[in-house]
Amino acid sequence: MDGYNLTTVTHFVLAGLSDLPEVRYPLFVVFAVTYQVTLVGNGAILLAIGMEKTLQTPMYYFLANLSLLDIFCPSATVPKMLDNLLTGNHSISFLGCALQLYFLVALAGTEVFLLAVMAYDRYMAICFPLRYALIMTKARCAQLAAGTWEAGFLNSLLHTMSTFRLSFCKSNRVNQYYCDIPQVVALSCSSTYTAEMLVLVVAGISGIGAFLTTFISYISIISTILKIQSVEGKRKAFSTCASHLLVVCLFYGTAIFTYVHPSSSHHSPDRDRLIAMLYGVVTPMLNPMIYSLRNTEVKGALGRVLCH
Repeated sequence: MDGYNLTTVTHFVLAGLSDLPEVRYPLFVVFAVTYQVTLVGNGAILLAIGMEKTLQTPMYYFLANLSLLDIFCPSATVPKMLDNLLTGNHSISFLGCALQLYFLVALAGTEVFLLAVMAYDRYMAICFPLRYALIMTKARCAQLAAGTWEAGFLNSLLHTMSTFRLSFCKSNRVNQYYCDIPQVVALSCSSTYTAEMLVLVVAGISGIGAFLTTFISYISIISTILKIQSVEGKRKAFSTCASHLLVVCLFYGTAIFTYVHPSSSHHSPDRDRLIAMLYGVVTPMLNPMIYSLRNTEVKGALGRVLCH
């Protein structure tokens, strides 16, 4: 691909999860099952929230949005990865790579903002319980949820346009099993300063802002819970936000582990790609399990729905 520019690039080649051909089919089975569990688990959460009137509250409204994201996010990468494992063909069209990057970044960004909104919701519920129903109305919840989706997709549009305006002439091999900004930008032979600064400034400000909102909300929540006199009161207050706190820790933990770990000779490309699976595949599968195991209302609703 040396000497080619943006107008002549027609496809990219995605790196496989492993260079060993004997593990292709076992990996296909593992990730196919994981993907199915993700779809079924998050679909069950959506079904329970939609059918149970007791779950039609702001907290579960936002949880339904999270379950939608946990269905869409792996759907942007896993089907193509499974096709690559099954057929051995790792090619993806230029447009397909751009669309995959756009939806992946949009959905991941939306989840960052949504987790911040969910933390704010729990902050209002625990710190201002008497005013909660007046503040978190259906209209307000719809506005907050719509805002997270709009912010995520607009943020992704900026990054996708900036990334694919670059010229590519070094190679067309993407060193990841999906198209992501760092790996695609690394293939450019033109100046990547604008694209890199856009990621640093826009994504940095929005990501740090969402993280601080989540962090400050939970500092206030924990402070309020500690002031409750009765042990039972503390337990009930903490139980309303324990599931979300676990999801937040899992999301940020795997994201940091995927994107911020120090580069060294000990980190092989195969290992980095498998680490990325934690963020893009494993986390969406675990989220419904966390909510169904930690939340008695969700467990009860799922039981009633499945029985019917």
